Amino acid sequence: MDATGVLDEAWERLHGAGPERMGRLTNHAPMAVEALVARGRGAGVHRWVGRYARKLEEFPAGVERVTGANWASALGDARRVADWVGYFQGEVGERGWSEVLAEWWPRLLPGMYGGSTHPVIRVGHAVRTLLAGETGPRLNELAHGLGYWAARHRPVTGLTPLPGASSAAAALEAVRPIAVRDGGFPARLDRVTGLPVWAADVTDPAEAHRRLTELVRAATHRYATHALRTLPALPRDLWVGDEGALAAALRAIELSEPLA
Repeated sequence: MDATGVLDEAWERLHGAGPERMGRLTNHAPMAVEALVARGRGAGVHRWVGRYARKLEEFPAGVERVTGANWASALGDARRVADWVGYFQGEVGERGWSEVLAEWWPRLLPGMYGGSTHPVIRVGHAVRTLLAGETGPRLNELAHGLGYWAARHRPVTGLTPLPGASSAAAALEAVRPIAVRDGGFPARLDRVTGLPVWAADVTDPAEAHRRLTELVRAATHRYATHALRTLPALPRDLWVGDEGALAAALRAIELSEPLA
């Protein structure tokens, strides 16, 4: 991956910016540039970063150093993102990224909902590059992702287990939709009352992988059927042209430069 070094250069540029802007809006650039390079679009990365960087804010100042003794009290404190990034930079540098990831994954996973799940997504992008080869910027990006995740750690509690289901699709169907009201993602999390127990009894790693793959596929298919927001409000005779227009738009995006 990235034999030209474009991704590493882009991440070095972006590590001077914070993981969020304007209070809670996530900085998508670290994830976007990795996706562009992974899809063979690295030629446009620096131009894209130059434009996106205008929106970003400087990396925040630290509050108090996170250590192996006080980390629990700092978990979920968004003011401590710089402290957390610094902690993971030290841990990754001293112990190796895979060991740190294995230790912190179970600690952080219950709070993956924080930051609208962007922190765990950012970690995933970083890990994909590290599996292809270690470099300083890639290790640093993992530290930034883990630090952001720890700072935005946000568990969901008080959930009622829903009846088991025979498939991932059935498990998703068992979840009651959340009414759209005022408030952002954190407010919606507060309205989640139950989750299915579809994979709660899985202990075999291979079966867990199969179940996760099935869940991702089911969620993708569910999005395809639930993301048609405007269509239900239109007269049925206007539905016919939508498929062609959408296909043309998707094709244009596929063929365009990253900034087009």
